[in-house]
Amino acid sequence: MHISAISQAAKHSDADTIALPIFDGEGAPPESPAEVSELLASGEARSSFKSLALAHAEGKRWLIVGLGAREEFTPERARVAASTAGARARELATRALCWDLPTGTSPAIAAGVVEGTVLGDYRFELHKSAPAKSDEQPPEHLQRLLIACEDGLEQSVNEAAIVAEAANRARDLQNRPGNDLTPTALGEYALALAAAEPALTVEVEDRAGLQQRGMGAFAAVAQGSEQEPALITMRYDGSGNDGPPTPTLGLVGKAVTFDSGGISLKPGAKMSEMKFDMSGGAAVIEAVAAIVKLRLPVRLIAVIGATENLPSGRSIKPGDIVTAANGKTIEINNTDAEGRLVLADCLAHAVAEGAEQIVDLATLTGAVIIALGSTYAGLMSNDDALCERLCAAGERSGEILWRLPLHEEYDKLIKGTYADLDNAPEGRKAGTIVGASFLSNFVGEVPWAHLDIAGSAWDLGRDYVGKGASGYGVRLLVELARSYSS
Repeated sequence: MHISAISQAAKHSDADTIALPIFDGEGAPPESPAEVSELLASGEARSSFKSLALAHAEGKRWLIVGLGAREEFTPERARVAASTAGARARELATRALCWDLPTGTSPAIAAGVVEGTVLGDYRFELHKSAPAKSDEQPPEHLQRLLIACEDGLEQSVNEAAIVAEAANRARDLQNRPGNDLTPTALGEYALALAAAEPALTVEVEDRAGLQQRGMGAFAAVAQGSEQEPALITMRYDGSGNDGPPTPTLGLVGKAVTFDSGGISLKPGAKMSEMKFDMSGGAAVIEAVAAIVKLRLPVRLIAVIGATENLPSGRSIKPGDIVTAANGKTIEINNTDAEGRLVLADCLAHAVAEGAEQIVDLATLTGAVIIALGSTYAGLMSNDDALCERLCAAGERSGEILWRLPLHEEYDKLIKGTYADLDNAPEGRKAGTIVGASFLSNFVGEVPWAHLDIAGSAWDLGRDYVGKGASGYGVRLLVELARSYSS
């Protein structure tokens, strides 16, 4: 989809369909055709949120989009309204859709319209046979999105397009099956990003690299699979751009490209969804790609741990003890608690590479779905200021967070009987928090936040992101990085 901001009136654009937003009590804009006012007067068109009506006038379709009360219209509502309008526009065989934004539209609202349209237009069809095409068939996607707006909003429109497209690319990575997106393939994908972007450097290390680095926890998970693991390290230094010096931000993503549970095998029902266990890694990779493209003035180091978790004669077993890169020993009591083993070494690696603040994303626990559903991702942290920054970024991006506590009493639950730590205590208490307590042992004194996105990474259920992969975390992490330059 080609996306652009235009300064001319929407009616003078070459779009075949105009999205005309209407707020409660404000009526049709002065330059809209009489047919719009007639539909509003008849009640066929309404200003209530998400209502839609269609008029034909002046050689164009006029899609009347109800936005509700102006004072209640937020960027999140803009995403929902834009996705709703985009779906109707596709039904009408629209090729070029132009939003006629009201006077006084904020940059955040303009960005929300772009994001909702782009995210709502997403389909994953990589492995479907291409149907025979005919001229009579409507297009499956919008070809162009025009935003008719006041001067000064062009940058917001362009940046929102970059971020939304990055989120959709993360969804592509998530949706690819495990036999297609192996750890090696994910590493090659990251290397290709660096080859196209001189400001980005990427290093990928295999099983031998993990062993040389003493990453015994990560390597233990990987040993059950014939596929090579991939330790992906991405670096970007935008500190030479405009803006004050910023701390080196570490982003860490869990990328288990398929998780069977290992010896502690998962039930067969919905095991196919475990291709989504690399969602944190996908979000980190594409957030970094967007941050680089936006040239944000931040210093980044991103670490993604990619592996499969499979049962075999080489797999780790309950009762095994492994040693992580920072020297901590870990007693394995459940091989399905593998994500925290991968993240343990990745977090220690980020610290060793100079990260001064760290955020990790992982589909870590089913318990977070019980606690928060899909509305919020779980947030746990050792630093209040970082939490506040993340929560604010979540509100701006629509990828919202709910903070759960850390406490020394939870630390007692993860003490090992035969090793320093237990990866899966037998008691079923505070499962999400216990996972974060385990991870806290690998960041030292560095400000750190753990985001458990198991409930948000797929089947999010929002209007603009329904079934399948959601790309959750890309927009959040970009907003976090942007906050350091504002």
